[in-house]
Amino acid sequence: MAKYPNCQQVKVEHKNLGGLAQDIIIPTCTLEDLNMHLITGLPRTRQQFDSIWIVVDRKKKLAHFLPIKTSFSSEDYTKLYIWEMVRFDGVPLSIIFDHDGQAKCIIQNLEDMLRAFIIDFKGSWDDHLPLIEFAYSNNYHSSIRMTPFEALYGKRCRSPIR
Repeated sequence: MAKYPNCQQVKVEHKNLGGLAQDIIIPTCTLEDLNMHLITGLPRTRQQFDSIWIVVDRKKKLAHFLPIKTSFSSEDYTKLYIWEMVRFDGVPLSIIFDHDGQAKCIIQNLEDMLRAFIIDFKGSWDDHLPLIEFAYSNNYHSSIRMTPFEALYGKRCRSPIR
């Protein structure tokens, strides 16, 4: 504890204050109302993942695809949720496990897309899961009239493929 004030003093002494301050735009919208779903029974990967935990924001349609194992404990899910979701998006207003009609449609589309993707990548689908999440987040959704990325950040995402 005694070292902490010294660290702060050193940081202040070495701070470079050159140049004019510029405003940066910080997104104010994070994920709010989440739907969660599991896709199980997938081919086991080299890292022993056999399922995908899908977390979808109901309003923005942004989805996260998290590789998991059916053997995960509630503590494993909690750690993964904090590591992958809370640290980037904060704590949502609500989490819904009982899906309504709209959520069921989204989840079914995602499940179909992910299963087709997994067939192509067989034992290494977990290595490629971030790419399909990226593709999904940059795909136009008629219900929100934009991509989920635009709904979250207010601008289009640059993509290596146009």
